[in-house]
Amino acid sequence: MSQPEFNRSVLARFGYALSGLKHAFKKENHLRFHCFAAVVVFLAALILHVSLADWCLLLLLIALVIITELVNTAIERVVDLVTLEKHPLAKEAKDIAAGAVLVSAAISVVVGSLIFIKYL
Repeated sequence: MSQPEFNRSVLARFGYALSGLKHAFKKENHLRFHCFAAVVVFLAALILHVSLADWCLLLLLIALVIITELVNTAIERVVDLVTLEKHPLAKEAKDIAAGAVLVSAAISVVVGSLIFIKYL
């Protein structure tokens, strides 16, 4: 593959990823809520002058929640694509993916609280 072809394919893949993020943000209320919460955490961290290590941990937690929400959304879309009927396995797949979001969000709240409490 020549360099210009490689660059075009890399740019195309970034474009697909950005398109997916844009679509998810427009369609998914929970993703917008998590992004709003991330902005609140970001502003609190700025105001409270958290340490570099705490910034890194907060950013990783924010990424964890947003990533699990995006994966949950993708799983829901695929399940909806492959079955039009209500099937117990389809429900389980969706519920398990939602559970992953719940776990990541809950852990993020606990760890974030432990971080912020020392700055208050």
